[in-house]
Amino acid sequence: MAVNVSVYDLENYPDNAKTITVNLKTLVPIGGEGDEKWVLSFTTAAYSDNTERTAIQDIYVQEIKAGWLKSSGFVGMGGKFTIGSSSKQLKVKLDNSAGASGGGGYYTITLTEGENLTGESIAADMEEQIRALPDDVSWVEADDAYILAYMNCSVEYSDGKFWIISGSVSPYYTGASRSSVRVDQAEGDTCYQVLGFNLSIDSQTIAGTNIKEVMLGSNYTTDTSPLLIGTGTSVQAGDCLMITDGINTDYFTAISGTTETSVVVPTMATHNYTGIANSYTTSGTKVQILREQDPDQAPVAYYEIVDSITRWGIKSIANQIDFSS
Repeated sequence: MAVNVSVYDLENYPDNAKTITVNLKTLVPIGGEGDEKWVLSFTTAAYSDNTERTAIQDIYVQEIKAGWLKSSGFVGMGGKFTIGSSSKQLKVKLDNSAGASGGGGYYTITLTEGENLTGESIAADMEEQIRALPDDVSWVEADDAYILAYMNCSVEYSDGKFWIISGSVSPYYTGASRSSVRVDQAEGDTCYQVLGFNLSIDSQTIAGTNIKEVMLGSNYTTDTSPLLIGTGTSVQAGDCLMITDGINTDYFTAISGTTETSVVVPTMATHNYTGIANSYTTSGTKVQILREQDPDQAPVAYYEIVDSITRWGIKSIANQIDFSS
């Protein structure tokens, strides 16, 4: 069933309502091996330029992965921040855009200066600056395919953290067709640190992390060295590892002399410290690099329910409409 939604630009053209149609439909997409798919569609008869009568492309949503990045949340005083003359610029890269000439794939935004600004006001300003980038003189024609990622970008301040969400959705968090967000430091500016982006986490990095694990290669007795494991981890001295048989779990560090299949472990006799406190057998014991995780882990989806992805689709169309007539 199709639902018509009226959208407005209440500030500039409050009397000019436009209609967006939201529909759940079935179709057979190219690459779908002839299989019928249920999709959400978002369409409008309105134009993005009323003078040129430029149509707005329909949106069909199959996947709801929207790339995101969040700041550390370790900065600010009671949710307040100061944006000054030397702490007001950030470099932003959405999806696989090429970025401004000489920008290393990024575009630079400049935030409004002020003392004791709330995180919410900074987020709103940041969103406005990112959305305006396709109209900036620094925009490159090669990035026209990513205009929606920028002009539909969302920035929120929640639980002390700034969230930047790409305006696109995709089946992928990585690769050339990804939906992703990256933030970097503008030269000579400290806004990157002031807002906590120096310790940020993003969906592309999480999705691109390959958690390596192998089975124990030989029975292991506590407080001995080395620990023999299967091939495939490329473990090196200094790596942190986890060993578990489902009952006991130990975390330890590989030390000098470690090879891919032979991990040198601290012992009481040599290092005055027992690296692995339990004994393990080859029956159901695995060794994992870094920390215990599911190797199939994927980043938490920013859009999790039908309501949120439907609102994304409406916003995506509305942000392209020319309300001037």
